Amino acid sequence: MKEIISTSAAPAAIGPYSQGISAGNLVITSGQLPVDPATGAFAEGGIAGQTRQSLLNVQAVLAQAGLTLENVIKTTVFLKDMNDFAAMNEVYATFFPGNPPARSAVEVARLPKDAMVEIEAIAVR
Repeated sequence: MKEIISTSAAPAAIGPYSQGISAGNLVITSGQLPVDPATGAFAEGGIAGQTRQSLLNVQAVLAQAGLTLENVIKTTVFLKDMNDFAAMNEVYATFFPGNPPARSAVEVARLPKDAMVEIEAIAVR
């Protein structure tokens, strides 16, 4: 049985999907764009600011499920430009300072709303 996770502390879904799903011991977030839920606008500060906001949004969805980033076992980072990898990685490391999860990072042709980054996560209870 699955449970839908929804929080106003992260941007609302912009399509027919949930911010996150809890099923058994797993919590899976949808890709989180770098949208500030308070303003509806992208975070400022280029790739660093957008990475930070995407991870804050992941964190908010997990918090709604009673989890933290320490529960994350896998992330996927979608980058508009792989040349932004080092700057993204620097910010990402501050969110996972010890025992980081497995991760994939891929360059994509385009992200919703022309974002520079989108991040999704899989966590375990």
